[in-house]
Amino acid sequence: MNTIKKFLKDYRILLQNVPSMITAIFILSVVCMNLLAGKELYRSEWFCLNSGLALSWISFLCMDCICKRFGPVASTKISIVAMLINMITVGIFKLLSMTPGRWAAYYSAGDAETGELINAGLNSTFGSTWYIVVGSAVAMFLSTLVNSGLNYAIGRKADKGNFKGFAARSFISTIVAQWVDNFVFSLLVSHVFFGWTMTQVLICSTTSMLIEFAFEAIFSPLGYRISKRWEEEKVGQFYIDSIKKAA
Repeated sequence: MNTIKKFLKDYRILLQNVPSMITAIFILSVVCMNLLAGKELYRSEWFCLNSGLALSWISFLCMDCICKRFGPVASTKISIVAMLINMITVGIFKLLSMTPGRWAAYYSAGDAETGELINAGLNSTFGSTWYIVVGSAVAMFLSTLVNSGLNYAIGRKADKGNFKGFAARSFISTIVAQWVDNFVFSLLVSHVFFGWTMTQVLICSTTSMLIEFAFEAIFSPLGYRISKRWEEEKVGQFYIDSIKKAA
């Protein structure tokens, strides 16, 4: 019981100290990218790109900022919160998609039959599928461990407090972790349930990672400025001090 109480107390202190805006953006990006992952941007014989790529980089940038200021454990804990809220959100969407009623798009259809098809499609989209949710959660959890661990390890060696150091730890950890995230999801979901070949899994994991990394690289100066301001303003100092005392 004492261990559980200490764990919950540490979690409470962390959530109180990490800026609420970055936590909200992190959670929102995770929820939205899973919804958008159901829409294809491009598909060929070799690989497929989905709309979730437009937002997935945001969660990794948030993790990089949190890891730099609060450490890898804090980054992992916030990621777990985001995953849990995403699963709760998907559960709520699933329950509501099973209730009777029509979406607004039904009434804009030309006839009742088309309207029912639209309604069924929206229910299916927001209801999601269990294996997509599970696959996404497993992929994100593993990639979070990789991202946080690499970011922290590289930061201890290369980060001297300037943008170059932030870029080194963020870029390398993002490249590896994004690939892990894409590979695990493609392997568990696309390969098993959609019949993708391993060649498609590997190519899709790599091309998606490159696109996500490009977004991360473009917006990394913003992430650096945010984490630097946190240090200058001593944001979350109470949590950092409590961790040092516990160590």
